[in-house]
Amino acid sequence: MSPKDRFSFAISRLTRRIVFWVFISVILIETLIFIPSYKQREKELLEQMKDISAARVVFAMRIVAPDASHDELFAHIKQLHDGEVVVGGALYTSEGKKIGSFGEMPELSISSVNPASMTFLLNQDGSRYDIACSPVELQRDYRLILRHDASSVQQELLSYFLRIAGLVLIISLVVTVGTWLPLRWIVVNPVLNLRNDLIRAGEVLSQDQQTPEFYSANIQRDDELGEVIGAFRRMYRQISDAINKRKKAEEALQQSFQQVEAYSRVLNDELEKGRQMQINFLPDQLLQLPGWETAAFFKPARQVAGDFYDLFQLPEDSVGFVVADVCDKGVGAALFMALFRSLIRIFSGQTSLNGLPLTSSDAILDESEQLKENPTIDPNHFKALKAVQLTNKYIALNHGELAMFATLFFGILDPDTGKLSYINGGHEPLYIVNSGGGVKAQLTTSGPAVGIEPALSFKIQQTQMEPGDILLGYTDGVTEASAADGSFFAVEQLMSILDAPSSSASEMLDRIADSLQEHIGEAEQFDDITLLAIRRIS
Repeated sequence: MSPKDRFSFAISRLTRRIVFWVFISVILIETLIFIPSYKQREKELLEQMKDISAARVVFAMRIVAPDASHDELFAHIKQLHDGEVVVGGALYTSEGKKIGSFGEMPELSISSVNPASMTFLLNQDGSRYDIACSPVELQRDYRLILRHDASSVQQELLSYFLRIAGLVLIISLVVTVGTWLPLRWIVVNPVLNLRNDLIRAGEVLSQDQQTPEFYSANIQRDDELGEVIGAFRRMYRQISDAINKRKKAEEALQQSFQQVEAYSRVLNDELEKGRQMQINFLPDQLLQLPGWETAAFFKPARQVAGDFYDLFQLPEDSVGFVVADVCDKGVGAALFMALFRSLIRIFSGQTSLNGLPLTSSDAILDESEQLKENPTIDPNHFKALKAVQLTNKYIALNHGELAMFATLFFGILDPDTGKLSYINGGHEPLYIVNSGGGVKAQLTTSGPAVGIEPALSFKIQQTQMEPGDILLGYTDGVTEASAADGSFFAVEQLMSILDAPSSSASEMLDRIADSLQEHIGEAEQFDDITLLAIRRIS
């Protein structure tokens, strides 16, 4: 150990505290022993003064005649006044009458004197000591009070105190040093070394360094301090093991993160491809007809969506359009969206698919019954609308175990006359809005959702669109769009927009889209939003 280290051990806080309290403890013990000794010494000195004074009184009384008068007796007593030890006194009769006094008057009063024995009084500062002699010492029936100079007693006590105090100090220093030296090597130095080990261990662990050679590693003790050192070694080993395990876990987690990130990139790429493919399924440009205006708005909640809209040409100059919402969200809904869209288009003009005849007499409600109920139905419209029943049957038979279905509105429009034939399969009602605002008609459901059961029936409905009318179709992502506080956009808000006049289909969709965005705000969009508007101009 270097001299600097030795000095640091000597002045360490622990060392100073131990030395201080050992020294104070020894001083306290010696003081407790000294106080009774001091009192005993004071008592001995005063007893000695009393004995000497009593002997002088006895000697003086022997030379006084027994029948001496008061004055003669007082004259002999007065000779005891030497000015050094006896500095005053007073003589009293047995009745307490004062015969005479000399020198300093004693503080001890005659009324306080015990007639049967000697009485003593030490004044407050200890410089005067009054002694009252009884008739025994005087050999006469008198009372004598002598005042003594006790300063010699105080000087002797001071000398005694200084001798004892010096001895106490020496003993305290010897005991303190004798305690500190072995305690330094047994307790203080190991504790300080353990402190240094703890500091170094913290630095090593925080800086991820190799395990150093600790002082405590070479110490073998079977006492409590040895248990503390052993606990430190176990603690460091446990922390090191935990850090090593954490590093391995972090490495494994990092590898997992990298793999997940790679998988995520691949998945995002695939989803992006799916999104592009789904966008390609939607009309690139809406079919524009003479005397008609079409507009659409589509905002998916995720990369791929389950909503779709479609507008396509059919034979005999008819136009088909679809607004649909496939149940669920994400990739599964997107795949079925493509399937529903393709089936509707194919079944609208094809004769068979996957062995399924497209001219079945049960395609829609019995044809004769439909014609009886709606004799004005265009046969071409009737043929195209069979696509709903055929799509339902295909989905239910081939994919029923997946429990995937869609709500859809499929309409066949005659651009020349404005006649609209449609099937609403469990979808939200479409609205025909007047040119001046306000809902003119609601095209409500005429059958269940598509794809649930193969034998379901769908009823064809008809309506007429007049010049200036706007047909609005939408999915439930519009009315169920929620704000940050959880409130829905709701049908009432949509109706308030439709009550206002709209000069074009695109203007109506813009106002609806703006209101939706204002309502949603910073909240998350939970469902796809789809809008389709068709306006008859003339």
